[in-house]
Amino acid sequence: MSSEARLYTFSQGTKDHLRKFRLGTSRSNDAQAVICMFVSSPPPQWNYLQLQAAGGARARVGRGELTLFPGADMIDKATKEIKQDDDKTVYKSLEEIGDDLPDHSPRFVLLSYPMTLPSGRQSVPYVLLFYLPVTCNSELRMLYAGAKELFRNTAEVNKVIDINSVDDLEEIPEKLGAA
Repeated sequence: MSSEARLYTFSQGTKDHLRKFRLGTSRSNDAQAVICMFVSSPPPQWNYLQLQAAGGARARVGRGELTLFPGADMIDKATKEIKQDDDKTVYKSLEEIGDDLPDHSPRFVLLSYPMTLPSGRQSVPYVLLFYLPVTCNSELRMLYAGAKELFRNTAEVNKVIDINSVDDLEEIPEKLGAA
């Protein structure tokens, strides 16, 4: 058992969701992606109205941050368990992904990207985009870096592409070898 497997766990629901996404995208003609993320618990000083005001988006009070995006998997900071939301948003383009990636927090993005290779053959690579912006704090960097290989193995991706800004998404077709 790897050290990552002892630190991080996946709920059975998350494993099923990852498998269903992988199998469901293998013959797709459209790009599909899901963003997997870390959500910190709200600071203890937050009250119900502050949480309600957060509206499921991003809110800050003091140094605490609550970030919730629909359809995302999460790593629970306390238990190190990767979970999923009830609403499973599937992004259809790299632009949509870029719109939902935050400026200061890392994310795992599972991407199925249909393309035509230079040989003319159709291919649908299934990759993990490891989004790690240079502006994120060291605690989040360590949390995500520690879970990266376990997530790669659990999601059964063939390739990991590291990106550090939303602008790097434009280079994904080149990195995958699209014609």
